[in-house]
Amino acid sequence: MSRQTDFSNLNFVRDFFHRFLPDSQVVSLAIILCVGSILIYYLSGVLMPVFASVILAYLLEGLVSKAERRSVPRVIAVHVVFFAFLTGLGFILFVLGPMVSEQTVQLVQRIPEMVSSAQTQIMHLPEVYPEFISQDRIREIMLSIQRDLLIYGQNIISGSAQSFAGLLAAIIYLFLVPMMVFFLMKDKELLIDWFAQFFPKDITLTLRVWQEVDSQIANYVRGKFLEVFILWAVSYLTFAVLNLNYAMLLAVLMGLSVVIPYVGATLVTFPVLGVAYWQWGVSGGDEFMYVLIAYSIIQAIDGVVLVPLLFSEAVNLHPIAIIVAILFFGGLWGGWGVFFAIPLATLVKAVLTAWPRTGLITE
Repeated sequence: MSRQTDFSNLNFVRDFFHRFLPDSQVVSLAIILCVGSILIYYLSGVLMPVFASVILAYLLEGLVSKAERRSVPRVIAVHVVFFAFLTGLGFILFVLGPMVSEQTVQLVQRIPEMVSSAQTQIMHLPEVYPEFISQDRIREIMLSIQRDLLIYGQNIISGSAQSFAGLLAAIIYLFLVPMMVFFLMKDKELLIDWFAQFFPKDITLTLRVWQEVDSQIANYVRGKFLEVFILWAVSYLTFAVLNLNYAMLLAVLMGLSVVIPYVGATLVTFPVLGVAYWQWGVSGGDEFMYVLIAYSIIQAIDGVVLVPLLFSEAVNLHPIAIIVAILFFGGLWGGWGVFFAIPLATLVKAVLTAWPRTGLITE
């Protein structure tokens, strides 16, 4: 009986290799995925400007293709889209960036005052709720918070020593990335033909996977950019009308929060309501309640209206799959992994969907 089971297992292994190894399409897809993963994992630090340029060129290619479908010559479409890209980049660097930086510095300068005020209010808790918490326990909590803040401040100071290197890298990115984006769009066909000679001949399965990933990622990225812009604009106008401090900084955080599904909306709640609380207090008038109501309405509109409207044809992934993808790819590549977690999860899903299935051996 045991020998028969061993032969059955051997037959299963032999049948598995017989089904897959002769299939050149499967082998080609596996080779492309393995080589691409190795290059990205080990060379991401060195070639990050190249990877960033390829991603930006891919995102802008959608606008160029739309212009071409309307009988606009590709050369003209590339120059117009690239000029729009530089305009948007200039707005972020020279208008939005300084405003957010200035408000961030102002907020950081007020953190000691906020901590002191919070400490004063927390020290009164034992008087109000003596049956739940004691004065000694409050002191232990405050000492722990102060130690954590001290360590955090030391980390910031030590990190500032590397600011020159970071500034130099940013300058390199500022010149290299736009230049590479332009040439990647301008010479797209030439570059694709050059890279194609290094790919296996039979890549039908790979092309089918790419077509599915391309259509879904295009919908996702287009919808995500619109969602970020709409949420940022609506949040800034709302916070400015309500005279909330650091309106631009909080609006940018609101817009960027949608990049990380589920988690971002939760994290951005603390700075928005925290700033409103320190500005007016819960019982300092109706302003805090107005901010709370406006914030809740914005989040509800984003979840109930914007997401179904913008992503009706986008990536169809289960929420658990999205969270797992964020944790996994974020652990591998940090912030970049979190940002591209959903496109990468879409790639994995497309590969699993297109991968040939094997039947069980019944002999």
